Amino acid sequence: MQPLKMDDREEHHRVEDPKTGLSLFLRRVPPLSGARRPVLYVHGATFPSAMSVAHRFPEGSWRDALGRAGLDVWALDFLGFGHSDREPAMADPAEDNGPLLLAAEAAGQLEAAVRHVHAITDGAHVSLLTHSWGSMPACLLAGRHPDLIDRLVLFAPIARRDPPRYLPRPDGPAWRIITAQAQWDRFVEDVPASEPPVLSRSEFEDWAGRYLDTDPDSRARDPHGVKVPSGPFVEILRAWHGELPYDPGLVRSPLCIVRGEWDGLATDADARWLFDAFSGSPDRRDVKLGRGTHLMHLEAGRGALWQASAAFLGEPT
Repeated sequence: MQPLKMDDREEHHRVEDPKTGLSLFLRRVPPLSGARRPVLYVHGATFPSAMSVAHRFPEGSWRDALGRAGLDVWALDFLGFGHSDREPAMADPAEDNGPLLLAAEAAGQLEAAVRHVHAITDGAHVSLLTHSWGSMPACLLAGRHPDLIDRLVLFAPIARRDPPRYLPRPDGPAWRIITAQAQWDRFVEDVPASEPPVLSRSEFEDWAGRYLDTDPDSRARDPHGVKVPSGPFVEILRAWHGELPYDPGLVRSPLCIVRGEWDGLATDADARWLFDAFSGSPDRRDVKLGRGTHLMHLEAGRGALWQASAAFLGEPT
C-alpha cells in the first residue's frame, strides 16, 4: 500500500526497527524556512498518525496548528499500523501469539524514530506529543534517554490505578479487529446525555472511510474493520490493574498533561496521580479543557487542544 501525501510538502521517511528489522514509517511536514524545533507525534492504541495529527478538517489539521507555532512536525506509525510493516504474527490466528506491541517493544521503535529525527535536524532535541497509550512508550523512552527528549505533551494519558481484587492479570491475543461502529461508540460513550454531539456524523463518516483505508484488507471483513496489535489495549488494562510499564519519576523533561473534561479513560484522579508521580520533571502542568472526551483531537473542541499543545511545545526550553 503506497502512502499518499496528505500535504503537498509532506515527506515520507523509513527507519528500520532494530529488534525485528522491519520498516517503520514516518511522515514529516518540514518548516517553511529556517531551523525549527522538531516534535514527533506518538499515536494511541487503535489508529495511526494519518487519522489523528495529520487528519484534515475544513480548518486544517492538528499538525497545521503545530506548524503555525513554528514546529517541525513529524509523526510515527508503530509496527502494525498505517504504513509501517506488519509483524509476521499479524498473519497468524490471533490466539497463536501473545499481545503484540507492548510498551517495551514500542519504546525501541520510538527510539529509532527519535534518533532519525535527531540526525535529520542536526542534533536537535526532539519533543514528543502523545495520545492515550502512546504516553507509555514515550515516557519509557524519556526516562531511559533524557538527553534525547526536549518536552512532552501527554494528551489523554493512561495512568496507573489500584488493582481490583481477585481479578487475573489482563492478557490477550496478538491482534484484534476494530470496526467503524466501535470507533463511533467511543466518540459518544462519554458525552453526557444532555449535551449535543462532539462530532458530526458527516465528519465521522469521512474519518471512518479513511480509517478503513489504513488496512487494505479491512473491507474484506464482515463487518468491515481494521486489524491492529492488541498489546496497547492489554497494557491499558494492566495499568488499571496496578501495572504501569514505566516509572514516571525517571522523566526529566518539562511536560504538560492535557485532557477533556468528559474523558473516562483519563480522569481527574488519573491526572492527579500522574502529576504527582512525575516528580522529576522541572515543569509539570495539568490542563483540563471543556467539552472533550478521550478523542478530543477529532471533536468540535479540537481547536482548544491544538492551541494548548502548540503553546506548550513552542515555549523556550
